[in-house]
Amino acid sequence: MKFISTKTIDKIGVITFNNDDKRNALCTDMLIEIEEAFDGFSNSDIRVVIIKSNSTAKVWCAGLNIKNLPDPGSDPLPYNHPLESLMRKIEDFQAPVIAMVTGTVWGGGFDLAITCDMIIGSPECSFAITPAKIGVPYNTSGLLHFLNVVEMNIAKEMFFTAKPLIADRAYNLGLINHLVNKDEIEDFTMNIATSISQNSPLSIRVVKEQLNLLGKAKSITPDIMERINYLRSKAYSSSDYQEGKSAFLEKRKPIFKGN
Repeated sequence: MKFISTKTIDKIGVITFNNDDKRNALCTDMLIEIEEAFDGFSNSDIRVVIIKSNSTAKVWCAGLNIKNLPDPGSDPLPYNHPLESLMRKIEDFQAPVIAMVTGTVWGGGFDLAITCDMIIGSPECSFAITPAKIGVPYNTSGLLHFLNVVEMNIAKEMFFTAKPLIADRAYNLGLINHLVNKDEIEDFTMNIATSISQNSPLSIRVVKEQLNLLGKAKSITPDIMERINYLRSKAYSSSDYQEGKSAFLEKRKPIFKGN
């Protein structure tokens, strides 16, 4: 594999991002490789999966590779997008998935991290959700991921400001399960994974699915869904979206006009 590496330690699967030169930005090929790794683990007696970056990486994941975003007029995050497919794979995976985060996390990488069942972070980590910097409308399933881990006012702050949450605040808000020094986090994470692997895999699989179903049990009427789809279409067909994408690629500050 080009963008990740994998290994198995007893009944624990480990996926390591290995695209440091591109700040582990999630290009289509990288997303496919991660999904293939989960497919491989699902065919073995893996009871926990850890997703991590290289220990020297300052960026855990820079989010979606903006070069893969479509031009205005097309939904940037449709149901069949590789990131959406991967996050469903993580949610439906037979065993718990732990994100071990030792660097900064941006955009879709943040969504990927909170889709995992647990996050263990070091003091160097931070988290930012940045669609407002590019003019991208976020999809409903992604918003629900955030509303399942933080209160509404915190989700609004994160999406409106696009500013990073530092490790201490992320821990206090409950985004991070444990905050552990970087030189200890690998052993700490492996110890938790080992503890999980020694418990009943059937019980854990059933409880994980139950909790995921309950987390999605929010009533949305057809009218509300149609309104949401209209609002998203308005945003991803806008001049602001084109400006945000162009400014990012040209490495300049965007000039948004609200249309």
